[in-house]
Amino acid sequence: MTDLRAQVRERVVAALELDAAEQQALLLQPPKNREHGDIALGCFALAKLRGVAPPQLAAELAARFVADDTIESASAAGPFVNFRFHRAALARMAVAGVLRSESPFAPTPPAAGSPAIVIDFSSPNIAKPFHMGHLRSTVIGAALGRIHRHLGNRVEGVNHLGDWGMPFAKMMTAWMRFGDEAELHRSPMRHMFDLYRRYGDEAKAHPELDDEAAAHFRALESGADNEERRMWQFLRDESLKAFQGPYDRLGVTFDHFTGESFYEDRMEAAMQRVAAAGVLEVDDGAEVVKLDALGIKVPCILRKSDGATLYHTRDLAAAFYREATFRPSRILYIVGAEQKLHFEQLRGVLKRMGEPLADKIEHVPFGLILARNEETGKWEKFASRGGNAIFLDEVLDEAVANVRRIIAEKNPDLDDPDEVAEQVGVSAIVFNDLKNSRIKDVKFDWEQMLNFDGETGPYVQYAVARLAGILRKLDVDPDAGAALCDGVDYALLADAEQVLLTMLEFGDTVQRAAEQSEPSLVTALTIRLAGDIHAYLRDHHVLRAEPDVQRARTALVAAARQLLRTALGLIGVAAPDRM
Repeated sequence: MTDLRAQVRERVVAALELDAAEQQALLLQPPKNREHGDIALGCFALAKLRGVAPPQLAAELAARFVADDTIESASAAGPFVNFRFHRAALARMAVAGVLRSESPFAPTPPAAGSPAIVIDFSSPNIAKPFHMGHLRSTVIGAALGRIHRHLGNRVEGVNHLGDWGMPFAKMMTAWMRFGDEAELHRSPMRHMFDLYRRYGDEAKAHPELDDEAAAHFRALESGADNEERRMWQFLRDESLKAFQGPYDRLGVTFDHFTGESFYEDRMEAAMQRVAAAGVLEVDDGAEVVKLDALGIKVPCILRKSDGATLYHTRDLAAAFYREATFRPSRILYIVGAEQKLHFEQLRGVLKRMGEPLADKIEHVPFGLILARNEETGKWEKFASRGGNAIFLDEVLDEAVANVRRIIAEKNPDLDDPDEVAEQVGVSAIVFNDLKNSRIKDVKFDWEQMLNFDGETGPYVQYAVARLAGILRKLDVDPDAGAALCDGVDYALLADAEQVLLTMLEFGDTVQRAAEQSEPSLVTALTIRLAGDIHAYLRDHHVLRAEPDVQRARTALVAAARQLLRTALGLIGVAAPDRM
């Protein structure tokens, strides 16, 4: 068993003869001061259930504990019990657990018939730019998908494309009036963006354009094989081809591209289901669900007076479809914090309908991307001068070019410098996005995110490359895995306790990241592990060590490299062995 936390838990349950309810109150976590122990149990909740003072329960538990081959000691400190592991057991659990690809360090196979985690993320609008505003939803959603799959959960990743509604109708109108097919093929996203901007400018002087767009949308919604339908398919296909470039570079994949249009023939059934629940009302010609009883003052409009559907209609139809198709335990919507009301209304409608599905709907909000205004020195919403779209591909290109210059300066003889620059440059942007709590705004600072010192992607990637370099000098296959455990005296790794303890946090960290929809927990672990292994190697030589010590430290280096690669892979960051 590689999970020392589970072993402590089992010993506590046995020592205190805890029932099922009491076991739910167990909370094991690293103490704030590691000198106190390796893992701590706060007795507050458990003591409350038993009707005793927390310090009393802590003292009772510590007194009942008997040392074994794994747990060296248990000591009470006020309301806490601090446990300390034997260093050889600690090293064996961490190093051998990683190298033998044991749980929780290796992925858990999904259980047959298990409910799905549906993750709705990225979701750009067809015929509009794939810009920096899509980055956060894309990388957060992709990371959560990898994290859940690592834990053995069945994941259904959905790209809910914005390919319906009035925004698309406006794009269609702009294409009919101003489109140039040759220009579209040359630079599809840029041309479509220019068309959309031109529509906006023209509509200010000619508001009748909006009436024309509305007419096109009605024709599209009619289901007839008409010009609007053919144009919709053409622009959708061109957009998907253009989107694939950024997705490939970010290493992002989807299980389903089911945009708003997918639910075109499912919306009437959704409306009938709402009506059958007795919560649909007509207000000024529109069909709405009022949510005042739930504390939501704004009613949810499901169909306008002219018969047109809205985002809520399509999201409701999508929720019903996902429920029936995937049998989900959770449906995660990775959408900016500004859409809070939208998802409150969606859940509110389902609650008023008496649908258990309401409790499976989870809005996973996130903050903005900020850039420094060079004139004022303030951090402001990421935008270009003049309102031009900032295409994600162009930002990735700039990051890669910056890294290529750094490589030329610091390591001009590096093999495959262009490939490494792509890996490091793109990953620097992803890492920068995921290193802080998702709800916080992200500061987009080129100098900081490409720094090889500090809490950055390049810093953690360099740790992987450094560990791989040590293994190359020892002529050791870095992917030898379990073979590197042969003949290792784990007691010789007692001086690596900080590295080992951080490694053992991996399983709990990934679990909490999944529960809280918070990839930054994994990112933070990679930063700490990289820092710990760098600090260890400053004072503990591998190449010049005695044979037994070298064997043990070699296993540690290989395990740290492998675990860093695994953790970085979960957040979508490459881990090159040479930099």
